[in-house]
Amino acid sequence: MHILKQVIEKNREFIHKIVDFDPKHDQLLPFDFTVVNTELKDEILDDTDLFSEWVNEKLAKNNTRYGIGGYNEHRTIYSRSAYFNAGEEHRRLHLGVDIWGAEGTPVYNFYDAIVHSFANNNNFGDYGATIILAYDIEGYKFHALYGHLNLASLGNLKEGMQIKAGAKFAELGNKDENGWWPPHLHFQLIEDMQGLTGDYPGVCKFSEREKYLANCPDPNLILKVTFS
Repeated sequence: MHILKQVIEKNREFIHKIVDFDPKHDQLLPFDFTVVNTELKDEILDDTDLFSEWVNEKLAKNNTRYGIGGYNEHRTIYSRSAYFNAGEEHRRLHLGVDIWGAEGTPVYNFYDAIVHSFANNNNFGDYGATIILAYDIEGYKFHALYGHLNLASLGNLKEGMQIKAGAKFAELGNKDENGWWPPHLHFQLIEDMQGLTGDYPGVCKFSEREKYLANCPDPNLILKVTFS
């Protein structure tokens, strides 16, 4: 068993929610953004408003507030951004979990943390407003990246400041501040930041899959979202 999983399970009673849903009771909609999803034509992906309409229609049709996008998912949707298409091998493998919801949705801290770093990564298709928190649970140190936030979330932050467990510290941003995506949270666990600040790849090349997955454990260790 991964050490982080052991630590989280041992301290499960102290782990708080990240957004306002209970994975045991609330209906959540799984989104598949692999080649299997043939609904997302280029004309939708190329227009953030149309993409947002598609997401919202799916949520409304299924009577749910939140959609969930998968960890370790090989996605076709990144073709919409040149940011992921540099080099001979394009980046397509998703390293976090996405929570798709309404602009302004509150984001909470799941455990006592300090601010590692933050930035506005404002390339088309990037994270937009981003916060990285550093955690220490029983001596086990790791980080969590929260991407696609609103710019107001960055306003009062300082590196090294404490954020208590359960505290609201951010909100989901709109397309003008979240990297030109439909509103959602990218939540990613990272063990070694490798010297980076305010940013860390949330999508990698498939050929580098094992290296990145080893450094970015499954966020469902925290979220506990499962689908039957």
